Amino acid sequence: MKLFVGLGNPGSKYARNRHNIGFMAVDRIAEDHNFGPWKSKFQAEIAEGRLGREKVLLIKPQTFMNRSGQSVGEAMRFYKLDSTDVTVFHDELDLVPGKVRVKAGGGHAGHNGLRSIHEHISPAYDRVRLGIGHPGRKEMVSPYVLGDFAKADTDWLDDVLRGVSDGAGHLADGDGGKFMNAVAMRTAPPRSSKTADKAQKPAPQPKPEPQVDDRSAMQKLLDKFK
Repeated sequence: MKLFVGLGNPGSKYARNRHNIGFMAVDRIAEDHNFGPWKSKFQAEIAEGRLGREKVLLIKPQTFMNRSGQSVGEAMRFYKLDSTDVTVFHDELDLVPGKVRVKAGGGHAGHNGLRSIHEHISPAYDRVRLGIGHPGRKEMVSPYVLGDFAKADTDWLDDVLRGVSDGAGHLADGDGGKFMNAVAMRTAPPRSSKTADKAQKPAPQPKPEPQVDDRSAMQKLLDKFK
């Protein structure tokens, strides 16, 4: 069994926040893969389902971000799982919007949700880092992550969430490479060969206009005998 944990803050007030992209990711997985209804357990909302051969429990902690580890630790102990069975989906300031990366273990880089999970289950869990970009200055980080995604973000955000959902089965199987390929097919699909050929084929050159012969009839006759 695997635990897929989406990080965010509970309540409609935070639903569209950049900080809640982890919630958005597991919501999309639940919808696309016909998971069971969301229920309240482990201080979280949980949904059960299958991804390929694996049984997966989706978790959205309802403890607020800085206490996310309480919920994750409780669920992990209940099912007698190891921290390596846990994958956390979270917002990542150090990746540009639309970029996704998979990481095993490591530090929390100041992320309050990850810091809490470190404290409750150890750092030895997998993460799916969902890029939201950085506002530029440290003092702007809090209002930025707690701000809503802009309308201009709709297209790339939808591509990312669909890509994560497309690759979720590979992630459950432990194949990060195939997961990333599935994400890339949504976020950076390859161009067709016809499109590439058109892009590489030089444009036809315009035919030169015929030159106007403005010589007089006498001049034309004399030129023939030169």
